[in-house]
Amino acid sequence: MSFMVGQVVEGKITGITNFGAFVEISPGVTGLVHISEVADVYVKDIKDFVKINDLIKVKILSMQDGKIGLSIRQAQPKINRQSKQSFEDKLAKFLKDSEERQSELKRSLDSKRGGRGGGRLSHF
Repeated sequence: MSFMVGQVVEGKITGITNFGAFVEISPGVTGLVHISEVADVYVKDIKDFVKINDLIKVKILSMQDGKIGLSIRQAQPKINRQSKQSFEDKLAKFLKDSEERQSELKRSLDSKRGGRGGGRLSHF
């Protein structure tokens, strides 16, 4: 089967890395969906969006030097790509994510200081 840039095809997730997912679009023909092309939202962990053996639709972005660049987010219809979340919902999610990141950072700093005491020793 021959493919063209811009074409939307169905494929199967065959591998997942921290930078993207490999999708087999035809027997023996595999392309890469970079993590930035998975969703219209920030993707921290690609495994939150896809799993091995998932069947998905992808858009072919590029084909050069034997490498095929794919996109999941661009294969979605425009209507579905527009966020239906209100500003308040987006803000609440942002605040929740920020608080989680702050907590992780605080825990990391506390462990480097030797606990919650800030490294101070008491003499009795």
